[in-house]
Amino acid sequence: MLDNFLLVLQVVLALIGGYQLLLSFFGWYRRKTNVQHAPQKTFAVLVAAHNEEQVVGALIENLKNLDYPKELYDVFVICDNCTDNTADIVRQHGVYAFERHNASLRGKGYAIEWMLKELWKLPKSYDAVVMFDADNLVDVDYLRHMNNDLCSGSKVIQAYLDTKNPHDSWITSAYAITYWYCNRLWQLPRTNLGLANYLGGTGMCFDTQLLKEMGWGATSLVEDLEFTMRCVMRGVKPTFNYEAKVYDEKPLSFKASAKQRLRWMQGHFDVARRYFFPLFWQGLKERNWSKIDTAVYALNVYNVLLGSLCSIVLWINKSIPGITPFKSLFEMAPLVFIFVTIASVVQFPIALIIEKAPARIWKSLITFPVFMLSWWPVTLYAFFTQNNKQWSHTEHTRVIRLEEVQSKQAS
Repeated sequence: MLDNFLLVLQVVLALIGGYQLLLSFFGWYRRKTNVQHAPQKTFAVLVAAHNEEQVVGALIENLKNLDYPKELYDVFVICDNCTDNTADIVRQHGVYAFERHNASLRGKGYAIEWMLKELWKLPKSYDAVVMFDADNLVDVDYLRHMNNDLCSGSKVIQAYLDTKNPHDSWITSAYAITYWYCNRLWQLPRTNLGLANYLGGTGMCFDTQLLKEMGWGATSLVEDLEFTMRCVMRGVKPTFNYEAKVYDEKPLSFKASAKQRLRWMQGHFDVARRYFFPLFWQGLKERNWSKIDTAVYALNVYNVLLGSLCSIVLWINKSIPGITPFKSLFEMAPLVFIFVTIASVVQFPIALIIEKAPARIWKSLITFPVFMLSWWPVTLYAFFTQNNKQWSHTEHTRVIRLEEVQSKQAS
């Protein structure tokens, strides 16, 4: 019984893995868009901040120097339950500081929902809303790309997410490799195939009318994934702009990284539980592959969990002498198994080559497998604590300017 269950599980996981591997080949090429529109869209640029006095100033300076008409965008910083000088620093830089104090509804999703209600009350209206985290930096042409996409019909847009501090530690290097891989071999293939892209928590742009019609409603620990699900269920496909780059600060230590990823996986379990089946059945009934693909993406957290447990069980079973080994795909089709495994592994260096990653990042591939394997215990712990709704803040301390990030990318 257990033997057959494990075999079926291996087949299902292999099919899902093979599907993603197939998709990745569609990210090897990139269509360059030549559609340019004169600046015409107005933007409310929202920055989510909780005790970010050390880094928020650098982002505001960055945003004030965007290559876009200054009269067409305003910057609003959500000072969410701050106990430091974040709001004072924001005002000193001459942009709007909206202070929120709510000890019971904590977290970025709640802060955004509150801020949008405040935004709708203002006498000035905007065509679109852009969202960043306080530790971010953005390329100066970001709003021009958002303007082009909005004028071309996009309603929800995700920018290219890069890492602000890829060389600070082996952990930040691992995040950087993951980001380059996801941008090129997860997001871009879906763009090329006309599927829905997924939101990444920052660098997001939303059509104002759509936000007003839908409401935010994404208050889980992974508000980006939750809003992605809500959009796709509604028939709105988020798009991906490869050329609009946002740089995100990553935690330096393994402990801080594990804490951050635990929150992500707890939220991912929550969203998968609530949205997978409704979206999957909706996709089947409508014969809508985009909805099916997004539902499968929501299920990814269970793929990691079950894949890790299945691998551990098979390894233990194989190592105990005198016990009949369970059936495994490796023994049934070793050549296919080896090919898929090798192809899955080499995707990461291939992504580094295609994305022209800095030469010094390549040595981080030595420790990268440790980072990837660490997702197993993080995901397992997240499964048993998935009912946790307590937001955990990641402290940001690296004061870096855009010029420094861009210069290090070339080295």
